[in-house]
Amino acid sequence: MFRSALAIVFAVIVVIGGSSMFIVDQTDQAIVTQFGEPKRVITTPGLNFKMPFIQNVITMDRRVLDHETPSAEAITSDQKRLVVDTFARYRIDNPLRYYQATGGISTRGDQQLRTFMDAALRRVLGESTFLNVVKEERAGLTAKIREQVNAESQALGLSIVDIRIRRVDLPEQNSQAVFRRMQTERQREAAELRAQGTEISDRIKAQADRTTTVTRAEADRFSRETLGKGEAERTRLLSDAYNRDVEFFSFYRSMQAYEVGLKAGDTRLVLSPDSEFFRYLNNPGGAQSKAP
Repeated sequence: MFRSALAIVFAVIVVIGGSSMFIVDQTDQAIVTQFGEPKRVITTPGLNFKMPFIQNVITMDRRVLDHETPSAEAITSDQKRLVVDTFARYRIDNPLRYYQATGGISTRGDQQLRTFMDAALRRVLGESTFLNVVKEERAGLTAKIREQVNAESQALGLSIVDIRIRRVDLPEQNSQAVFRRMQTERQREAAELRAQGTEISDRIKAQADRTTTVTRAEADRFSRETLGKGEAERTRLLSDAYNRDVEFFSFYRSMQAYEVGLKAGDTRLVLSPDSEFFRYLNNPGGAQSKAP
């Protein structure tokens, strides 16, 4: 009986001792609450104690946390609608204030942080132009959003490490309109370039045709001049040969006539044997043969 009572007392001591001790990890920080009221904030890792049964421990991550926000629409100062996708990295610097603001519920803290980010995003982008958001001043705009969200997040016990604009798009209907406008512009530029190319091509072809015509005319003139000079030289040589030896020149011309007139062909010639045409065939001396 004594042993049983001793075992029961030992079990109660173990249970009470176990419920009065807790360990805070290096990546966590904790708040000890009593009936929902915070009593202690523990930010150093190690073994800690609390009152059993009436006190509870709420742990919070002390590392840098990520917060993803859904895409939100914003209107720039030049009335351009944008769909902006952002994300944030933050840290719980004041766990007591975070617990008082959210009751230790992380989803409630994320919801309030998202509200701060959406409001700051619309304020900052509403004061900027579409071109600055898309291209020129995104880093400066991101810094302004981070400053505003960080100032508002102090009430939650949060400090914003970084906020980035991950993507900026136009709404779907605007994107289609912009795409069609860009397509029309590119088609217009392509048509203009083709027209310019056709004009340059026609100009080059006309220049080439003119150069070809001039070159052919010059070549034809030169060939005619050369042919005329050759004909004149030929005539001079023939005349000189005729003057030197009339009989030989007559013989040479007759041989040429035989070569041209007697070659094979469809033409038929009917000549008398004692024709003047055959005088060098009838008499090598060239004298005209007399009929018997």
